[in-house]
Amino acid sequence: MLSKQRVFALGLQHVLAMYAGAVVVPLIVGGALQLSAAQMAYLIAADLFTCGIATNLQTMGTKYFGSRLPVVLGCTFTAVGPIIAIASSSNLATVYGAVILSGLFVVLAAPLYGKMLKFFPTIVIGSVVTIIGLSLIPVAMNNAAGGQGSPDFGEPRNLLLAVVTLIVILVVNRLAKGFMRAISVLIGLAAGTVAGYFMGIVDFSSVGEASWVSIAQPFYFGVPQISLTAVITMILVNIVSMVESTGVYLAVGKATDQKVEPAQIVNGLRSEGLAITLGGIFNAFPYTAFSQNVGLISLTKVKSRDVIFAAGGIMVVLGLLPKLAALTTVIPNAVLGGAMIVMFGSVAASGISILSQVDLRKDGNLLIAACSIAVGLGSATLPQMFDQLPDFAKMLLQNGIVSGSLTAIVMNLFISRKSEAVPAVQPHS
Repeated sequence: MLSKQRVFALGLQHVLAMYAGAVVVPLIVGGALQLSAAQMAYLIAADLFTCGIATNLQTMGTKYFGSRLPVVLGCTFTAVGPIIAIASSSNLATVYGAVILSGLFVVLAAPLYGKMLKFFPTIVIGSVVTIIGLSLIPVAMNNAAGGQGSPDFGEPRNLLLAVVTLIVILVVNRLAKGFMRAISVLIGLAAGTVAGYFMGIVDFSSVGEASWVSIAQPFYFGVPQISLTAVITMILVNIVSMVESTGVYLAVGKATDQKVEPAQIVNGLRSEGLAITLGGIFNAFPYTAFSQNVGLISLTKVKSRDVIFAAGGIMVVLGLLPKLAALTTVIPNAVLGGAMIVMFGSVAASGISILSQVDLRKDGNLLIAACSIAVGLGSATLPQMFDQLPDFAKMLLQNGIVSGSLTAIVMNLFISRKSEAVPAVQPHS
C-alpha cells in the first residue's frame, strides 16, 4: 500500500511527463488567434483544470462512465488545426458550441463503437501499440534537441542535457529499489533541470509574472454558437481521437498486465465524451487518452489508479493556481526530451512484446504488422505528404496512430483467413 506522500510524488511524475503536451495546445491556439496575455493565461489554466477533472472521471469509473484504468486525459493535438480554422472564419464561441455537441456525440456513439472492437485481434493491437511508441519518438528527439523551432535547436548543451537526464533515469531505474526506482523519471527531470539552471537555460521569469489564483468559468469566450459545419468538423476530430484512445487503453492493459474488456473501452469513451463537453463549457479543449503516460507505467511498474487520481488532483490545483503551474514550465525542453526517449521507447517495446505472442508466419500476420507500422510511422514523420488531400482525409491520414490503426484493421479483414476472438490484451501467465 502506497503512502499519501508516495502517491503524490508518483502522481506529480505523471503530470510532469504530460505537462508539455497539455500546455502546448493552448499556446499554439492562443498564438495563432492572437489572444491577449490574459486570455492565454485563462486558456492554459482552464485546460489544466479540465484535464484534471477529465482524468479523474476516467479513473474513478461508474456504471456507464470511466474505464477504471490508470489513464491520463489531455487535450488532443488533432483539434488544433480545426479549432484555429473555425475560430478564424467565425469566432471562439462557435468553436465551443461545436466542442460541446461533439462531446455529446461521443457519449452516444461509444456503445456502437464498442461493437467494432471485434476488429482488434492481437495482431492489430500489437501493431497499434508499436505505432503509438514509434510515432512519438520523433517528438522526443525534437524536444531533446531543444524543441522544434527554438533558436538553439540542436545546440550541444541541449543534447548534453537530454543525455544527462536519460542517464540519470537509467541509473536510478537499474540501481535503486522500491519507491526510488518508481520515481526515476521524476528524479531525472529534477536533475536535468538543476543542470540546466547552472548552464543558464532555466528561466523563472514566467513564475514571477503568473497570477496566484485563476477560477475556470463557464463560457469565458461568450455564449456558445452553433454552426453545422463546425459541429461536423469537431465530430470528425473526436472520431479520430476515439481510435487513438482505444490504442492507448489497450497499451495500458498491456502495461498493467490485465485484460481490457470492451465494456471498459465503451465506458472510457463515454467518459471522454463527457470530458469534451466539459472542455467546451469551460472553454478549454477536446480531450483524449494521453500516450505519454503509458510509457511511464511500463517503466515504473506502478499500476495503481490512486496515482493517476492524484495526478488529476494536481492538475486541478495547477489550473486554479497559475503561479504553481508556471513553476512546472521551467523544465527545459531538452530535459523533457531525455525523459521521453525512454518512456516512448518503452511503449514501442510493449507493442513488440504483444506482436511476439502472434505467429507472424500465419494468416498474413507479417504483412499486417509490416504495412500498418510502416504507414503509421510514415504518416507521423512525414504528415505533409497528405497536404494536397481534402481536409477530412488529411485529418485522418496525418495522424500516424489513426492511419496505422486503420491499415491494420482493414488488412486484418481482407488478409487474415481466421481472426482471433480476443478483443484485448491478455495478461502474462
